Amino acid sequence: MKCPTLILLLWAGLLGACQKPNPRRPINKKQQLFLNQSAQRNKARIAVEQELFEQIRKAEPEMVYQNSNKGFWYAMVEKANVTTPLPQKGQEVVLSYRIEDLNKNVLYDEKSLGNVRFLVDQEDYLPALREAAKVLRVGQKAVFLFPSYLCYGYQGDFEKIGSNQPLRFTIKLLSLTKITS
Repeated sequence: MKCPTLILLLWAGLLGACQKPNPRRPINKKQQLFLNQSAQRNKARIAVEQELFEQIRKAEPEMVYQNSNKGFWYAMVEKANVTTPLPQKGQEVVLSYRIEDLNKNVLYDEKSLGNVRFLVDQEDYLPALREAAKVLRVGQKAVFLFPSYLCYGYQGDFEKIGSNQPLRFTIKLLSLTKITS
């Protein structure tokens, strides 16, 4: 009696093993909902910031703003020799800059910020400065309209720059040095 029962159990086990496993479903569907809602809020914020930039560009027809593929706009204020190369990865740049809100109220001037020095695409600096350095030649000065995600993001700077605040930077590339290894 025990042998047929054992064979029957083994046979049932083999048949059960041939079935496809049921896929696991996410345990926390609320997290996915939160991420989707967060993405939608960020897209809406970016659209609002781009609309603000459009209004500024219309209010300043004397400035010829160019759009970058990173989501910021810039207009050259002081031109430089076009034969001067653009900064490349690993080169050291020195910048002076001023930060204003979109209404041109100065938040930080050049004197209080001082010059900043960093290696292009190799140091973790404010994304706005890293991206601006790549479009300037030595001696060029430009006005940049940066979305909040390239500036201080959702935190601000806990002093003068608020949460999710798009900013206006005026940046001048003072020098470019090729670093030798």
